[in-house]
Amino acid sequence: MTVEQGIFLFIGFVILFSAFMMVTRSNLIHAALYLVLVLFGVAVLFVLLDAGFLAVVQIIVYIGAIAILMIFAVMLTRGNVTGEAISMNSVFGWGLLLCSLFGFALIIMLGQWPGAAALAPALPANWNEVSELGVALVSPQGYVIPFEVASVLLLAALIGAIVVARPPQKDE
Repeated sequence: MTVEQGIFLFIGFVILFSAFMMVTRSNLIHAALYLVLVLFGVAVLFVLLDAGFLAVVQIIVYIGAIAILMIFAVMLTRGNVTGEAISMNSVFGWGLLLCSLFGFALIIMLGQWPGAAALAPALPANWNEVSELGVALVSPQGYVIPFEVASVLLLAALIGAIVVARPPQKDE
């Protein structure tokens, strides 16, 4: 096992542990901070894949915008953030069973896929990552649709934060 594979396994464990902790916490602030840790772990995976630009975008857009926006929305609400709510409902066992079955099926399917052990081809030495990514982001054959979907996601997160943080109406 190489050092890079060891780092990948460690970061993968941190991401999975943080994601589990995020969805099982009843304290909303703690759940949002675990979300930040998950997103940071994904940025580290981008660095391991030599995608520095995507790692920076992951940190700036997701950690810097969405996660902080969620933390402010939680802090601005007058809801119960003390952690006294029940975090598991009556169907938690069924959800855990289904999640385990789907995870097992995914592992089996990946084990049977012949391309799972294949390595990606090396990038050419004269490849300019940022300029080609910029062209791909605006070309109709590239990533213009996912780029616009991400901008709509940011807009929806902003509108949701405004709706959650607004004061209650008199008739509510």
